[in-house]
Amino acid sequence: MSKVTLGPDGLNRCNWSNSAPEFPDYHDSEWGYPVDDDQRLFEKLCLESFQSGLSWRTILNKRDNFRSAFAEFDFNRVAQFTEDDVHRLLHDAGIIRHRGKIQAVINNAKRAQEMVRSEGSIAAYVWRFEPKPENCLEPQTASTSAESIAMSKDLKKREWKFVGPTTVFAFMQAMGLINDHAHGCCCRVRATEQRRQFVPPS
Repeated sequence: MSKVTLGPDGLNRCNWSNSAPEFPDYHDSEWGYPVDDDQRLFEKLCLESFQSGLSWRTILNKRDNFRSAFAEFDFNRVAQFTEDDVHRLLHDAGIIRHRGKIQAVINNAKRAQEMVRSEGSIAAYVWRFEPKPENCLEPQTASTSAESIAMSKDLKKREWKFVGPTTVFAFMQAMGLINDHAHGCCCRVRATEQRRQFVPPS
């Protein structure tokens, strides 16, 4: 079965990008391109943790609300959140009101600060788990990988929360650590070229 579908502009894209009105722009402009900005990386890990058990469409539609509620995912600010902020967020209808996930974001912000101190940046840490080309799986055939399992295990050792292997794998797909655009998708070539020019932080 083909993993691409023809868009109205005559270009083939991953099938999933055609499954909701919000997806084409996200697919074309964000998903699968390499990211080395710590704030964006932290945001994505947080949003993927909220997505656990839900659809990405739900999270994407609420993303601006999440950004407003969590100080644009500035982890240095979120690390200062108190129980009053938890109470505020539990009453914010614009986000997913799940106490455990809200508390996990605050915890993970503190862990992110520790990571920056020990590793130099979140990006430097994350990109250590980029799979070697020969270890990359066929696009969109898996929900975990050896690398996502390894990163999940290490994050948990560092006391991050809601960072299971499936969550981490979705994060790696979106942040360009792997190019999971389907073969024949117009964005696969674009993502490959961006990755070729990208210098992983160290």
